[in-house]
Amino acid sequence: MSALSGTAVAPGTEASGEPAATLSAWLAQDMGRDDRADGFVTLHHLGYVRMITCAAGPLRLRRGPAAEDAVALLLPREGTAHLIQDGRTVRVENGQSALVDLSRDFSVELQGRILFFRLPGHALHVPAASLRSATARVLTSSTDALALVLRHLDESAAHLPAQVGERLGGMVTDLVAGLVEELAEEADGPPQPGQRHLVLAVRQYVERHLGDPELSAERIARAHLISVRYLHRLFEGEGITVGRLIQRLRVEQCARELARRGRVSPSIAVVAARWGFRSAAHFSRAFKAVHGCSPQQWRRAAGTGSS
Repeated sequence: MSALSGTAVAPGTEASGEPAATLSAWLAQDMGRDDRADGFVTLHHLGYVRMITCAAGPLRLRRGPAAEDAVALLLPREGTAHLIQDGRTVRVENGQSALVDLSRDFSVELQGRILFFRLPGHALHVPAASLRSATARVLTSSTDALALVLRHLDESAAHLPAQVGERLGGMVTDLVAGLVEELAEEADGPPQPGQRHLVLAVRQYVERHLGDPELSAERIARAHLISVRYLHRLFEGEGITVGRLIQRLRVEQCARELARRGRVSPSIAVVAARWGFRSAAHFSRAFKAVHGCSPQQWRRAAGTGSS
């Protein structure tokens, strides 16, 4: 894209005087548009985050589902935006923001100066169900830190060194991911007695994957289409955290195996690795915390005699 005549464009910045066509290229490809609006669009790269400023209107855009792994946070700086997605319609005004999942159908009407922050969907590391519950909602008071960063980028993106811009882009991604989890938690509400089956399903999943050193709260939440925060809330009534549950079950399996008698006994390091412990030192500390003795002492007490 060539710069507009009379528009100052900083290094690394692109600008266009065709808002509808440019948004289709920079924000979400193949968007339909109801009319041709005057105005301009600028683009700043913040690492993998695109900051797009659109000053136009009224401009109506729409698109159906697409194979596009991306979300956009829209933030009116002057004017308003009307967004429709997932059966919700929301009016977003100056000082507010809203999320759009660019992989699914949506429509948006813009009037004024609107910021878009386009993020790769996979960079958020949130379940699809959590993202769906967060789209087309007005985001206000709980997002003060995010709003502060976005305003700073609006005012200074053109003058930021590339490395600083990349770090700030990563910060925006982390804040948006946290926001999605908060909204998903609010939508889910507090755990109910009927959700006991979900706790049991999580426990069974943990038991099946104990040997995987990558087993984590994030992976468990993703497998059950819930947020990490909601997963932790489910276990508030269990008297144990998810991380402690994983560690305790691993130690119990190791203890059983170390106590078995046999002609050939595997080494303590092999047993620890088999049940997901990354290091012998970590295993020894975890084992002693549960049984009050070292794995070697446990094995000797069981009479196997091999360490």
